Amino acid sequence: MDSELFAVVLEYINFVFFVFTIILFILFSLMAYFSTRNSLHYRNKNSFTDISKIMASPLAPTITIIAPAYNEGLTIVENIRSLLSLQYVNYDVMVVNDGSKDDTLQKLIDSYDLEKVAIQMDPDWKSKPVRGIYKSKNRAFEKLTVIDKVNGGKSDALNAGIALSTSKYVGCIDVDCLLQPDALLHVVKSFFQRSQKRVIAVGGVIRVANSCIIQGGQLEEIRLPKNWLARFQLLEYTRSFILGRMAWGRIDSLLIISGAFGFFEREIALAVGGYDTDTVGEDMEIVFKMRRYMHDRKESYTIEYIPDPLCWTEVPEDLEILDLLPYYVPVKSRESGLF
Repeated sequence: MDSELFAVVLEYINFVFFVFTIILFILFSLMAYFSTRNSLHYRNKNSFTDISKIMASPLAPTITIIAPAYNEGLTIVENIRSLLSLQYVNYDVMVVNDGSKDDTLQKLIDSYDLEKVAIQMDPDWKSKPVRGIYKSKNRAFEKLTVIDKVNGGKSDALNAGIALSTSKYVGCIDVDCLLQPDALLHVVKSFFQRSQKRVIAVGGVIRVANSCIIQGGQLEEIRLPKNWLARFQLLEYTRSFILGRMAWGRIDSLLIISGAFGFFEREIALAVGGYDTDTVGEDMEIVFKMRRYMHDRKESYTIEYIPDPLCWTEVPEDLEILDLLPYYVPVKSRESGLF
């Protein structure tokens, strides 16, 4: 009797797993179809576009790149130098030192000849206290602004940057990410390529830079990661960004913009209150709020997704490294889908 019951239960479990596998296969097949359609549409639409004209246009909109930094003293100077060399005219870089315990702030002050300036901030805006705002005395670095504030986490740092920015668009990135030189040109083109819908946010593909050759803040050669953990993450990044988000973008249902490379219309980001500091899904939560805001106002809108590899980041090659990266787990693990 017991063996017969066990056989029935085992057969039932096998049937459930078989149905689950079929459903999963169908869903992934549909996602692959929509992703392919969206990729072909993007390629055909941009095959004759010269994005360099955007850089020369006096009508190019202003963009602020907000880069939170926490204990980034080892690489902060080189990372910011890379951000200051992007191919765009009307942009500035805002580094938010989120209460670093190392010499991050001092290295920025020494390397970029910074001095404290008086800039007013909305006292009602939600973020931890700002201890100082710095601008460079060197005109070569006039695009750089450094905010020093009490530690409050990445979301809080981004909120401070959004509040202090005066640009039409804000880009929220990880300070250790490497952007392609023409990344902002692609972003601006995506904001303005729709005529009937208002583009409220733009996201893009994040690629794994482990084992790639990088010199002078520029990607020189793309290589497959040598570490197996990094390879698994590369596979998951590809599935998530190319297959998943391209498919959701095709049916205008994209619900998340990567925290490592996301651009938003500042007016709407302010209207919805910025990022939520009480959740680990802040990059998804702000997209939900912006969609709800536009839906309640009955305005036609969309969120664009760029399949070009415009942003590169290094992923951990050892699970123990995650204990040393307080900014890493909430965002990048969610992007890769590993945790």
